[in-house]
Amino acid sequence: MAKVPNMNQLMKMAQNMAKQMEDQMDSLEVEGNAGGGMVKVSMNGHKNILSLEISKEVVDPDDIEMLQDLVIAAINDAMTQVDEKVKENTSGLAGLPGMPGGGFPFPGF
Repeated sequence: MAKVPNMNQLMKMAQNMAKQMEDQMDSLEVEGNAGGGMVKVSMNGHKNILSLEISKEVVDPDDIEMLQDLVIAAINDAMTQVDEKVKENTSGLAGLPGMPGGGFPFPGF
């Protein structure tokens, strides 16, 4: 039977995983767009907007609502991409030794 890790070992594993996730979130960058690329939003893994680009062609003072809709759509696209990337990155953790799906080294998990 596998040896049961002590609480200190579990805490260390959790801290290491949290640090890895934080590093991944810091380095992750996605680009959402709308209107065929007329509005682009760059966002990091923490869902902070890093940049916003708006093509002159979509700036119409008589149709501000369209521009607002495009900006919102681009932001939502970027947020969806962040969620997908985070899900992809964290799904790999399930296969690591000591993680659910990878076989915790003690019964019941």
